Amino acid sequence: MTDGRPRRAIRSFVRREGRLTAAQGRAFTELWPRFGLDWTPGAPFDLAALFGNDRPVVLEIGFGNGESLATMAERDPERNWLGIEVHRPGIGHLLLEIERRGLSNLRLLCQDAVEVLRSGIVPGALDAVYLFFPDPWPKKRHHKRRILTQELVELLARAIRPGGIFHTATDWAPYAEQMLRVLEGAPHLFENTAGPGAYAPRPASRPPTKFERRGERLGHPVVDLVYRRR
Repeated sequence: MTDGRPRRAIRSFVRREGRLTAAQGRAFTELWPRFGLDWTPGAPFDLAALFGNDRPVVLEIGFGNGESLATMAERDPERNWLGIEVHRPGIGHLLLEIERRGLSNLRLLCQDAVEVLRSGIVPGALDAVYLFFPDPWPKKRHHKRRILTQELVELLARAIRPGGIFHTATDWAPYAEQMLRVLEGAPHLFENTAGPGAYAPRPASRPPTKFERRGERLGHPVVDLVYRRR
């Protein structure tokens, strides 16, 4: 605070609403009440009540159009899946996929993931958190917007149970290097499953995403980082 007014929080995303298709609009009207979660900041979720069972919960931050998240939820029905995204057309697309695939173990949020981790998830509630191909904000002046920071690592450590997994991936080499530095800087919180300072082999359980395929077409090498909560 420099002039008596609080600073605005720096966000890792910009809301670009885009235009909903007629089908996506229907999805919000008919499917959001069943699969979407309306959240009051500061109110922790009762995840067992939301899903109707006490199975492990996996959170994906920034699921894009949701194709890979729907695939993971379909392949792994013994876990519950929670997705966070701020792009409404992507949410609408995933709602339609939930309907098409008949999924019952997936719920969605249209919120700031950092805020949800800070006050919506009770300590140790998550089995894993996935962050696939976040915006790399490549311009130097925008690096402060990158989502993977020391603050986020601390929030992840609070939310993930001991032994749980944080898995991130990127096709932007400078961002991969920064991610590695940030995660390796918290050895008391997370252990690198590939060994200190190493990238992980791409897990077969991670479906390719639209952003990954685009990066590969551009010749960008894709790297995965997989860390276990201590």
